[in-house]
Amino acid sequence: MIEIIGPLVHPVDARTADHHGSKPAPLQKQLIERLQQAILAGRLPAGSLLPSSRLLAAEMGVSRNTVVIAYEHLAAVGYVIAGKQGTRVSPLSTPSARGEPSAQSALPEVAYAARVAQFAATRTQADNTFPLTPGTPALDRFPLGAWRRALERSMERALPLALGYGTPAGEPALRDAIAAHLRMARGVRCDGAQVVITEGAQEALNLCVRLFTNPGDVAWVEDPGYRGAKAAFHLGDLRTLPMPVDAEGLAAPTHAWRAHPPKLIYTSPAHQYPTGAVLSVARRLELIAQARRCGAWLIEDDYDGEFRHTGEPIASMQGLVDDAPVLYVGSFSKTMFPALRIGFIVLPRAIAAHTAVALQEMLRGGHRLEQLALAHFIDSGEFGRHLGRMRRLYRERQQALRDALAVHFEPAQILGGNCGMHLTLRLPPQVDDRTLVQRALAEGLNPRALSGFALHPHAQANGLVIGYGNTPAEQLAPAVDTLAALARELQRKRKRGAQAA
Repeated sequence: MIEIIGPLVHPVDARTADHHGSKPAPLQKQLIERLQQAILAGRLPAGSLLPSSRLLAAEMGVSRNTVVIAYEHLAAVGYVIAGKQGTRVSPLSTPSARGEPSAQSALPEVAYAARVAQFAATRTQADNTFPLTPGTPALDRFPLGAWRRALERSMERALPLALGYGTPAGEPALRDAIAAHLRMARGVRCDGAQVVITEGAQEALNLCVRLFTNPGDVAWVEDPGYRGAKAAFHLGDLRTLPMPVDAEGLAAPTHAWRAHPPKLIYTSPAHQYPTGAVLSVARRLELIAQARRCGAWLIEDDYDGEFRHTGEPIASMQGLVDDAPVLYVGSFSKTMFPALRIGFIVLPRAIAAHTAVALQEMLRGGHRLEQLALAHFIDSGEFGRHLGRMRRLYRERQQALRDALAVHFEPAQILGGNCGMHLTLRLPPQVDDRTLVQRALAEGLNPRALSGFALHPHAQANGLVIGYGNTPAEQLAPAVDTLAALARELQRKRKRGAQAA
């Protein structure tokens, strides 16, 4: 058998270990793996009679008990069959295991789900700690001490019960804390029973799709707009239609309501991502009225709504009228930190009761300690104080970015700025935004291409989405200098190419 399965490496002391300093696997494990490999490769064909445990033990230089345990393991998994006449190799489905000559053949073509083809790469897996990254908050300014105390408090009061599954919709304490905050800060009409805790805003969007649509339904998205909404709609096999965005936010053409009545409409009214537009009150009321007429649901993503830099905070669309057909979505990825992975959806009161059974089956309560800590963080006022500090910090950083952009780019090209942690810069057609982003990444900068947020490429979606949340004010001017130099270089190359043609 040694010539079939190979010799075993016997245990040795540290002086004879291999050059990596590692010890060989136990003899029993080695023997099992060698026999499995020999059977799968056909060196021990189906029906082959294996040596008795005593003979194999003597040949391999191991105890008989080692061989007995190896045979028992192989029999339990189905590699061999033990009987009165001895232990034989089982008939297996692979040609090599049956002792048949193997023919080299190409792997069969993988049949992916049709929805997979709808996803296109829009960005590289860059380091999100690089300067100018959109959507990354000032993580070095997060009050870790206060958060650590909140976690310790939740562990002291909730363990060991909090180690088990929780309520699928989330910890009641956190749901109540979120509802209280939203009522006061965002004008949302809700109580804790309407709040469902999710793993970030993305799961909240996925939940909207699963609860309120069927494959083939029509969904509208802002264009350019948030990629996560498009991904959620693609996963639900929805017909996703782009809706243009102007200075007043989503601008749905009148004929679209008749030609392509939607089931879901995604919008970010407080701070449209990535253009920064604020959805006007007239359009909010029109969207609500039209959605009611055609039985649609509005997904209100309150993106960056907490970071209002000019004037009073803009109240939610959900709270404008009674029983609005609005699914209010938010997360703590920007207001706290992305790794927290806690988001939420506020369902209309009647819907929350009707979907309780479905949510019970679809969700599993988890992250209980973090949820309880976050509830205390909000109730104690730490969350509000942190938001206040971040608003002041982001206003300072945005002004530094505006000043730097004004040196190299015309102000008319800059979009947004009333909220959030980024500005959008439109580029001339001679500068391809994706090429510029690639060049910037090589310089250690991480803005995003505006065209990557468009459902279909078009001339207006050419620009840079420039984050300032994670970039100190003193680093912004040098970073913009680099972007401007790269843009000028691309323009010169484009001009030389046109002249040569």
